[in-house]
Amino acid sequence: MNATGTTLVIGATGTTGGRVVARLVAGGHRVRAASRRAAPVPGADPVRFDWYDAATHDAAVTGTDRVYLVPPVGDPDPAAVMLPFLERARAAGVCRAVLLSSSAVEAGGPAVGEVHRALPGLIEQWAVLRPSWFMQNFTGDHAHAASIRADGTILTATGSGRVGFVDADDIAAVAVHALTDERVPGSDLVLTGPRALSHDEVAAVLTEVTGRPVTHRRLTYEEQRERLAPLTTPEFAALLAGMDRAIAEGAEDRVTDTVRRVTGRAPRDLRTVVERELALAAG
Repeated sequence: MNATGTTLVIGATGTTGGRVVARLVAGGHRVRAASRRAAPVPGADPVRFDWYDAATHDAAVTGTDRVYLVPPVGDPDPAAVMLPFLERARAAGVCRAVLLSSSAVEAGGPAVGEVHRALPGLIEQWAVLRPSWFMQNFTGDHAHAASIRADGTILTATGSGRVGFVDADDIAAVAVHALTDERVPGSDLVLTGPRALSHDEVAAVLTEVTGRPVTHRRLTYEEQRERLAPLTTPEFAALLAGMDRAIAEGAEDRVTDTVRRVTGRAPRDLRTVVERELALAAG
């Protein structure tokens, strides 16, 4: 891979995209930071990009040779906009793509799984990142963080199922390696933290770190689906509630060595991340 190339980072102001931009810039790489408002990002060239406005796509990929792909949020069929974009990107000279997917979605599965399945046939050099649930869901703008701040509760339909929650910084570190290393993975990479935790255990860690009581309120699949429906589409609410149900059945009770293998260091644990995020938020 040409180390002097330019990387387009889609979702450049988001949870992983912002971290990917910062790491690329710190490493001396040229970056185009794509967002709907072309928000200024230190060290990067801002560019307006909207998945649902094809007029923004050609300008975004022109002059780039690799791209970090964050799917449109809440879209149950992202392939409808992502696959035509990838065809445009290939025609414009993009030869490497790193797709952000989910540990819960296999190639050919729902939502971004269709993009995962098609990617190797569209872009010569590729990788798919399949992180577990983000640790930042409990500290940022996610619904979990909002309910924790509002009344000290985490609401899920996961029961006692465990998840290998992962730090968004660790996801970004792996993404930058996949974008810039001489050899591209050419595979999907399941990313987790060092331990699989239930939401009861997460609540206990948050209680200890914040000094405020946090509890996990267990919902049924139907209760979670109905709770999420006003926040998104009915189809996506059902998908999210179904992911909770899969966690309850043990689908995410695993840890991998991917972060250590790719970056050379261990993934960060939940306590460390929560302490860091809260300190950053406090200024």
